[in-house]
Amino acid sequence: MEPGHWPSEHSDALRDYFLKGMSYAEIGRQINARFGTAYTRSAVVGRAKRLGLVLPEWMTSPSIVPGEPSLLSPRRAALPNLNLPPKSAMKPAARVKLRCVGVQPRLIQLVELEPADCRYPYGGDKDGEEITFCGHPRQPGSSYCTPHARLTRRSEAGSARVAGPVVLKLVSAA
Repeated sequence: MEPGHWPSEHSDALRDYFLKGMSYAEIGRQINARFGTAYTRSAVVGRAKRLGLVLPEWMTSPSIVPGEPSLLSPRRAALPNLNLPPKSAMKPAARVKLRCVGVQPRLIQLVELEPADCRYPYGGDKDGEEITFCGHPRQPGSSYCTPHARLTRRSEAGSARVAGPVVLKLVSAA
């Protein structure tokens, strides 16, 4: 058999094993045992790509630990071209401990804010809820009053950051 040539029965076996959810390495071992060939994992991956049997990279990475439950069933993982989020998106988000500050905000609307007023926002969490602002005198060089400026900083060391331009990249949702 010449290199790069896959007989149809080998390609059919690859397709069958792939749809059973087997890894590329295991597919290669099965085909080699069945047909007396010496296909490498890379050869199996290349042939699978040419046949259109390709899984997203994150589904084939070795980050799945044997013996631990997988987020995907073997049957579902075997189906090609699934538009699933990465495993990291399926983990629950860590709870954030909120900090609070002892300020009674004036709850001023945006159009009523003066240049020297604190711009710390309140509200807007629920649909249609109005957003208002603290409105207390802001500290020099900040958009916020002293308590809100402390609340928005992670640490005093982080306050030395210099604000630079922000570049936004627009992407389309597929």
